Amino acid sequence: MFALLNLFANFASEALVILASPAQQPVNVAAAQSHSRFYDVQAHRGGRGNTVENTLPSFAWGLIDGASTLELDNGITKDGYVVVWHDVEITSAKCQDTQPAFPGDPDFPYVGKYIANLTLAQLRTIDCGSKRQYGYPMQLTYPGTRISTLEEVFDFVKCADPARQIMWNIESKIDAHYPNRTKGVEEFVRKQHAVFEKSGYKEAITFQSFDWRTLIAMKELDPTIATSALVDDETAFGPNNATSPWLAGLRLDSFPGPSLAKQVVQAAHAIKADILSPSASSFETPVLDPEMEGYVAFTTKEMIDTAHQLGMKVKPWTVNRMNIVEQLLDWNADGIISDYPNVVRRLVKHRNMPVAPKYPKQRVLSCLEDHLSQQLLRL
Repeated sequence: MFALLNLFANFASEALVILASPAQQPVNVAAAQSHSRFYDVQAHRGGRGNTVENTLPSFAWGLIDGASTLELDNGITKDGYVVVWHDVEITSAKCQDTQPAFPGDPDFPYVGKYIANLTLAQLRTIDCGSKRQYGYPMQLTYPGTRISTLEEVFDFVKCADPARQIMWNIESKIDAHYPNRTKGVEEFVRKQHAVFEKSGYKEAITFQSFDWRTLIAMKELDPTIATSALVDDETAFGPNNATSPWLAGLRLDSFPGPSLAKQVVQAAHAIKADILSPSASSFETPVLDPEMEGYVAFTTKEMIDTAHQLGMKVKPWTVNRMNIVEQLLDWNADGIISDYPNVVRRLVKHRNMPVAPKYPKQRVLSCLEDHLSQQLLRL
């Protein structure tokens, strides 16, 4: 296992000197410079508001809609394949069974089971493209679409993006509360990194996680990988002021602050994260919009300013209200992760900020048709 304990031992002392630390140097310099002229509009799960999430079709439409970054999630199957899906289990709200991977399979039906307890062959039988989510009534469905491996997603996007211009924000889906529901830190980092290395996109990848142990382990394995520390109200604190299982043993109240916003930034900086990716809104807000009385933000101007002082970028999630987008742009957030990248891109462009070009629709859809056909042939 990676030498996490040695790193944890240094955190307390680092917290005392963090404000005096020099700004961290950015990684993936070539990729970052080639995209620095574009504001970073990220397609959350490919653009969940527009297309069934985390599928080849969602990434296709993320490209067509002009996202600068494709945001996605990874799980690891029972037999060790890195797959692209958000949930640690296959839910009936998103997927439906078709047939068993082989006659008499005792694991069938597969819906309702954890990805870590299913093989890739079993996952390939599940239709995750037919069900429109109730919360996303404009979502385009692609009946019959299967869960893809990360390698398959890279192969598809390379077809649609031959110049390798798209950026990636890839999350490890580890359940820190219930570690028996997913594979562990070492396996996630080792297997994801191996796919990154072969992808042809390594310099364009940001590795993100709520479980900060994986960010530490990835930096230890490969310091050139940009890391992004995900955080929100629920992961920042444990119940009854216990230490959160998500922050790699760190306690926010051990950092000088003095405000919570500063402590969050200081903690992320302590694990050498290049990016802080906080929830835009607090989960405790009684209303949804900053124009409504009583709205509570989790991402604040103070948080963004502090991160910039320490050489970090801030890219909040999941921003699906224009008033919040405008607020974050006013506060100089470095990117915005949204289920509606096309809408956010339009607002960014309306404010005369540079946006990434849209990918040619005919080429993207041709690649999609080809790769969806290949996917069905693997059944």
